[in-house]
Amino acid sequence: MNNKKQSGFSLIELLLVLVIIGVLATITFPFLYSAKQAAENGNAFASMRTISSSQISFFSQNGRFGRFDELNTAQMNGLGTVTSNVLIRDKFNFTMTPGTPTDAQLRSGYSITATKSVTGSELPNVISLTQTGQIVQVLP
Repeated sequence: MNNKKQSGFSLIELLLVLVIIGVLATITFPFLYSAKQAAENGNAFASMRTISSSQISFFSQNGRFGRFDELNTAQMNGLGTVTSNVLIRDKFNFTMTPGTPTDAQLRSGYSITATKSVTGSELPNVISLTQTGQIVQVLP
């Protein structure tokens, strides 16, 4: 008769651990996803506040509001990447209306819209800012 003591996990114990991990993952992933979305949206709102304060400073020095390239230069390229008339920061594209404003148009005001680049099942997110400094979430 062999009296060897075996150690280790049984198949039932391993399956039980896998089921518990699966249940925890099912519960936590939606919360992590929504927290990630909230952080991205918060970053866009913070960017809008920075743009708004930069516009006020630019207006007081130049008598008109600034274009993205001018604001980004004033912020030492901290706002994002400017391509053409679009400011890109993380998953958001910021556009100014009118697209290529003249100095005369920028004396009277501006409108900036931040649109989230969505993929798959993500909801579109749109935030707007005007010369009044009011930031409004348009979508969702």
